[in-house]
Amino acid sequence: MAKLYYDKDADLSVLKGKTIGIVGYGSQGHAHALNLKDSGQKVMVGLYKGSKSWDKAKEAGVEVAEVADVAKAADVLMMLVPDMNQRDVYKSSIEPHARRGQTLMFAHGFNIHFQRIVPSPVLDVSMVAPKAPGHRMREIFTQGLGVPSLVAVHQNVSGHALQTALAYAKGIGSMRAGVLETTFKEETETDLFGEQAVLCGGISELIKAGFDTLVKAGYQPEVAYFECMHEVKLIVDLLYQGGLAYMRYSISDTAEYGDYTRGPMVIDSHVRQSMQKILKDIQDGTFAREWIAENDEGKKRFLQLRKQEEALQIEKVGGQLRAMMPWLKRTI
Repeated sequence: MAKLYYDKDADLSVLKGKTIGIVGYGSQGHAHALNLKDSGQKVMVGLYKGSKSWDKAKEAGVEVAEVADVAKAADVLMMLVPDMNQRDVYKSSIEPHARRGQTLMFAHGFNIHFQRIVPSPVLDVSMVAPKAPGHRMREIFTQGLGVPSLVAVHQNVSGHALQTALAYAKGIGSMRAGVLETTFKEETETDLFGEQAVLCGGISELIKAGFDTLVKAGYQPEVAYFECMHEVKLIVDLLYQGGLAYMRYSISDTAEYGDYTRGPMVIDSHVRQSMQKILKDIQDGTFAREWIAENDEGKKRFLQLRKQEEALQIEKVGGQLRAMMPWLKRTI
């Protein structure tokens, strides 16, 4: 049975008198920093000199300094720069200042699990991984709520690494929703799999395939967009609120019957075998090595793929239709 923690299980006084350093001020970084600040914690943001986020953080009332200076001052240091930048930032600006009693934290286990970062043995190393984008995490916090998080401990030098991590989770609001205990391995592998096979890769390909099928059959692209892209949010909201059963309760019997009988024709045994291959590539490090190499080579293929996807018909049609919907608001 999974171990879950809530507000009563964490004590913010664990962080009393301590400085929390947030390395990075992007989507996650700004949310962590501001939520902790609003929770009464002393927060510093670590950035490189000349960062476009420097003035944003200062305007929000957060102390800003270069990463090395934050590493010297902080008792708890949360790494929130992109995965592929973390190793260089750690080696150049954090490792030289590591000291016993410090906690090094992550919001994703990639660099620890695949040993791109081997932390100093004097550090506590833990993870608090919110299960929402940063802008959503911040929005929910300001409403007095919180988003769920995962928590894990990799090194427990002090003997109270978990307590510190739970206090941090409370500071960002996650204890209001619940925090589930896991490991760096489990978080990393399941997160990558979910992104690739379902949440990003799987859904994107399913939407594109559905749109293309209708358009090639002679249906209007605008109608295909509404059926295969626009209405996804309606279904996802129902799933989010009450799972598969609530979604099926809310749709028509015709749609429900089509779900039961035609869904397995799309997600068939071949798709499930492909999912197994994706998971195996994550588990044995194949994907990690590929992604690291892609970054080392300047992300040429990645940028080419991005450009190709931005030029798709579904994106052009969607942009035109969304322009006619003033109630839609992009949060980033």
